[in-house]
Amino acid sequence: MSTFPGGTSLSFLDVYSDPAPDGICGGSPHMHTASTECYIAVGGRGQLHSLTSDGYRETNLEDGRIAWFTPGTIHRAVNIDRVKLVVLMSNAGLPEAGDAVMTFPAPYLADAERYLAAAALPASASEEQLARAASRRRDLAVEGYLPIRDALIAGDDRPLGAFREAAARLVEERTGSWTQIVVDGPLAQAQLTLDVLARMGSGDSSHLADAAVVDGLEPEHRFGMCGRLAAFDVVER
Repeated sequence: MSTFPGGTSLSFLDVYSDPAPDGICGGSPHMHTASTECYIAVGGRGQLHSLTSDGYRETNLEDGRIAWFTPGTIHRAVNIDRVKLVVLMSNAGLPEAGDAVMTFPAPYLADAERYLAAAALPASASEEQLARAASRRRDLAVEGYLPIRDALIAGDDRPLGAFREAAARLVEERTGSWTQIVVDGPLAQAQLTLDVLARMGSGDSSHLADAAVVDGLEPEHRFGMCGRLAAFDVVER
């Protein structure tokens, strides 16, 4: 199996550098409902702003620094000085299937069609038009994020809980299709390793003859929630 290790996905991220309405340069605050994400800083300076039940936190991201966060963490990538990140996501394919929910204001979260319309970028547009649309989407997410953050800082976690509940309702109908993604990805890789260990324990090392190197993948460039993405298709078909 030549899928990227651990059934994870891989991308390079240039965090947006234009300011949001609160003056902070960065991406769209959002939350993953089922997947863990990891930032590996490889250049520049940035921060990860996060909201969890433990409160509001700012984590510095400088060259060589690693931070990861589990499902339910509202996070915002912040660009201080041309920060560049390598991003690893668990459950490759699942985040792309709608695992992430942006912190739009409550009326958008209560209406799935309205949410999807606000979250979508134009299918056919110039780079400049896509950049403007991504900024508008980011600004809307910041609008919904700030009251949650401010309430949490003040010791009130009810807006955070309300957002989590609304996000879970938004993705509820999609989760049935997510199971197979996990089965075909990380679960299949774990099972393959268990099978290899069992065979080696019986003196069978034939799997070593299938050794291979995978290289030369070309990224897909697109406007992501946090910035310009160079995403690699690392899943074996």
